[in-house]
Amino acid sequence: MAEISLRNLTIEFGDFKAVDDVSLTVKNGEFVVYLGPSGCGKTTTLRCIAGLVGATSGDVLFDGVRVNDLSASERNIAMVFQFVSLYPHLRIKENIVFPLKARGVAKAEIARKLDWVTEVFKLGDDLGRYPAALPPGARQKVALARAVIRDPAVLLLDEPLSAIDEQFREEMRWELGHLQRQLGVTTIYVTHDQREAMSLADRIVLMNNSRIVQVSVPDRMFFDPVDIFAGQFIGSPSMNLIDLEPVSGGLKLGGSDVTLTPERERLPQWALSSARPLKLGVRPINVHLVDDPQAGVALPVDDVFSVGRERFFSFRIGDTIHQGVDKRRSNSGSEGRVHFDPDGFLFFDAQTGRRVGAEDAA
Repeated sequence: MAEISLRNLTIEFGDFKAVDDVSLTVKNGEFVVYLGPSGCGKTTTLRCIAGLVGATSGDVLFDGVRVNDLSASERNIAMVFQFVSLYPHLRIKENIVFPLKARGVAKAEIARKLDWVTEVFKLGDDLGRYPAALPPGARQKVALARAVIRDPAVLLLDEPLSAIDEQFREEMRWELGHLQRQLGVTTIYVTHDQREAMSLADRIVLMNNSRIVQVSVPDRMFFDPVDIFAGQFIGSPSMNLIDLEPVSGGLKLGGSDVTLTPERERLPQWALSSARPLKLGVRPINVHLVDDPQAGVALPVDDVFSVGRERFFSFRIGDTIHQGVDKRRSNSGSEGRVHFDPDGFLFFDAQTGRRVGAEDAA
């Protein structure tokens, strides 16, 4: 196991800056997930940690030792990619022990380690089979077993579940998290799937446009985003984002005639008197249909629909569609009032997108 530190890491390909001045420390045994949209720099960062891509500037350190000049084979890392690459002509047992045989490990040690990973990954019934005979989830487990049998200091996973059918993915997510805790190996996992990040990570590293946007535990990433991108990328359905216009008596929702008042919505005084234009961020879980005219505001409700156990509704502010949770179990097209829960209000600078509060609203 190892602690990994990135210090002012920058990676350029010609004129394109794929990773821009990234600094981060991953603690020994920690499970860190790099999350972000395609092209944000997360996989390039992972490949640089692995030694597959060189840094233009900055440093990669394992346990405080600079490894920039070490090859991938010298860094004691194991990497599992999106698409499993098992040897089709070798049985599962032979696939798993292949890295040990290639390094000339003694037969007794190979047998001991094979017994260990077979027990950890519950692969005893599959050792004599060929990869083609296994379902996708089982093949990915074999790839993970082959990676960890080498006792790597660092396990690097590049979207390992994205090629697996949804029916296997949920189970594999649970198993992967359980296995990482059991093994205790320092793990960095790359994904664009927020569900994977939220369910697996000790900490999430959210990236966008080649830079780190926010680093935090999953709950804080959801409830305490640092900017509009973080607020809207995390959460499904996405966070509602509404322009605010200061008017006499409160804050008007841009594109409508509706005004949120300090009394009903408990608006903070700093937001009412802010010198900068604001946007209101409020997640669908904090927006509800209500019958009490004192508890909500009149807005056009377009539709009511179910997603699993949750029942949502869509409503319009101007030309923009927003969403909330229908706790009343209304019929589609019903006319209810919309209640915004002030406990879920987040305020953002409309120009910079950064989260703002009382201390920086002036």
